[in-house]
Amino acid sequence: MGVDTEAIVEEPESSPEQESAVETARRQLSRAAEHLEIDPDVLERLEHPTAVHEVTVPVERDDGRVDVFTGYRAQHDSVRGPYKGGLRFHPEVTRDECVGLGMWMTWKCAVMDLPFGGAKGGVAVDPKSLSDGEKERLTRRFAEELRDVIGPTQDIPAPDMGTDPQTMAWLMDAYSMQEGETTPGVVTGKPPVVGGSKGREESPGRSVAIVTREVLAYYGREPEGTTVAVQGYGSVAANAARLLDDWGASVVAVSDVNGGIYDPDGLDTRAIPSHDEQPEAVTSQDAPGAVTNEELLELDVDVLVPAAVGNVLTVDNVDDVAADVVVEGANGPTTTAADEVLAERGIPVVPDILANAGGVTVSYFEWLQDINRRSWSLERVNDELEAEMVSAWTDVREAYNARDVTWREAAYVVALSRVAEAHEARGLWP
Repeated sequence: MGVDTEAIVEEPESSPEQESAVETARRQLSRAAEHLEIDPDVLERLEHPTAVHEVTVPVERDDGRVDVFTGYRAQHDSVRGPYKGGLRFHPEVTRDECVGLGMWMTWKCAVMDLPFGGAKGGVAVDPKSLSDGEKERLTRRFAEELRDVIGPTQDIPAPDMGTDPQTMAWLMDAYSMQEGETTPGVVTGKPPVVGGSKGREESPGRSVAIVTREVLAYYGREPEGTTVAVQGYGSVAANAARLLDDWGASVVAVSDVNGGIYDPDGLDTRAIPSHDEQPEAVTSQDAPGAVTNEELLELDVDVLVPAAVGNVLTVDNVDDVAADVVVEGANGPTTTAADEVLAERGIPVVPDILANAGGVTVSYFEWLQDINRRSWSLERVNDELEAEMVSAWTDVREAYNARDVTWREAAYVVALSRVAEAHEARGLWP
C-alpha cells in the first residue's frame, strides 16, 4: 500500500474501464457544473491547469554513474490561495496524472474551505531502486529545479506515494539553504522536530472515521454495532479502523496487498500492524477467516471503506457490492461507471474529496504553525480537525438535501461554487 499523507493513498491503477485522473477530474467537474449557474468562461479555465512545470533531474548514483529522471509540478488553480498538493516518487508519474490529481486537490481544498488551490507533482522513478543517499540527492536536486515555482506563499508540496516526512525535511532544507533562511512553511508533512505538526500522519484516517460517524448519524444509525470492512491497511485505513473500533463499530475485515482477514464478530484492529508499522502483515494475523481483496469489497456489511488503491469498484464488481454505505478512503476508488450503478442501486457513496481531506486540513494547520512559529498540541490539532470536518460535512449535507444529487455531486457543488465565486470576484487579468 502506498502512503500519501495529503491524501494518504495510492491513485488509480489500470482497470477494465481504464480512466486517467485528468479524464475523471474533468468529467466530475462537468457533472457538478450542471447543478450550478456558472460562467462558462470560468468553467473553461478550470478544465486546464495554470501551469505545468517539467524538469530534468540528474542524480549521481552510489556507483558514480549519473541517471536522469523527469519531474513534474502541475499547478491547477490558485484563486483561493497558494497551490497545495503532494509530491510523489513513482515510475508511473506522468504530466496528465499530475494535472488530474492537481484538479482533485483544488476541489478538496475548496470543499474544506481552506485558503489553498490544487497542485500535484513528482518524479518518474521507482523509489525502491534508490538507496537512502540516492533518494536524498534526488530530492535535493528536484527541490532546486522547482525552487522558483514553490514557496510558502506560492506552492506548498507535501508527501505522497514514495515520499515521506524525511523527504519533506530534505526538500525544506534544500530550499532553505538556497533562500538563505530556514523556511519550514515551504512544505508540510515534515517531522515535528523541524516544523511538522502533531497528528499529521493520522489525520486522513481520522477524517474518514469522523465522516463515517456523521453519515451513519444522517441515516439514523450509530457507530456502536455497525459492521465495517476496510480494504487496505495502510495509514488511512488503520487509523480509520481503529478510531471506529474505539467508537464501538465492529471492523470485520481488513486487507493488504496479499489479501485479507475476516471475523464476523469483529477484529482487534489495534493488534493488527498497519502497513507502515509492519508491511504486508495482515495475512499473518490469526483470524477465523480469510478473504481476497476482491471478496472484501463484496462483503455484506453496513459500511465499506475502500482505502487501498484507485479504481477498485468497477462495472465488473459493482453489482456484487452488498454494503449499505461506501465511504471512500482512497483517492478515486470508484470508477465513473460504477458510481452511476451504485447511485441507481441506492447505495450512498461519500466521496474521497471530503472523507480523506483530513490530510490537507492538518497540512493547513501545519502551515499556520510554521508561519506563526508556534506549535499546537495534539489535542488542539484533533479538536480543530473535528470542527473542520463537521463543518465541511454540514455544508455538503445541506447541498445534498437541497438538490437532487448524489453525495459526490453535493461535495463538488460546494467546492465548485466556492472556486467559481472566487474567480468571478477576482476577474480576469488584465
